[in-house]
Amino acid sequence: MGKNPTGSWADRLVVGISGASGVAFGIRLLEAMAELGIESHLVVSKAAQQTIRLETGLTAKAVAARANAVYAAGDVAAPIASGSFRTRGMIVAPCSIRSMSEIATGVTSTLLTRAADVTLKERRPLVLAVRETPLHLGHLRTMTALVEMGAVILPPVPAFYASPKSLEDMVDHFVGRMLDCFGYDWPKAKRWNGPARSKKASHD
Repeated sequence: MGKNPTGSWADRLVVGISGASGVAFGIRLLEAMAELGIESHLVVSKAAQQTIRLETGLTAKAVAARANAVYAAGDVAAPIASGSFRTRGMIVAPCSIRSMSEIATGVTSTLLTRAADVTLKERRPLVLAVRETPLHLGHLRTMTALVEMGAVILPPVPAFYASPKSLEDMVDHFVGRMLDCFGYDWPKAKRWNGPARSKKASHD
């Protein structure tokens, strides 16, 4: 378990990390939430535990230490499995195609997808950082269904206008965009303020 949650539900987000590539997004999201004082409730899928080890060298336990509360993927009695447990919403980053499909159908097999289903039924914001390419028609139709249900599909696409100098810069920018969906302003996310103009151009 992580640190004891103490914040208001209005600053409480559920974070799901699925087994898709790109677990760095979910890990960095937890760190950003801690910086902003957002209470984090984390569930990591079994597949994600392996992906975390392969992509980062970290253990699932080390990632869990970044959250306020942590639940096992099979713990269907966890608070986040019920709509009566109030949260501001949920982010799944990265979101695998399997998790996305379970959420879309409502036929959920893990706490991660159950919590996402609860988020939708309670009309709370649900952000899915779907990590897959290329996409076939079935994927696209599933995404359409989720958008019609109220979810936000936010693939982790790099923003080159932010002039990233490293992979970390790209991850930070995307984490900021996810938090934007809930009205949080994370300072490490670079924002577009229009093209830079030279002094000469400003006098033309």
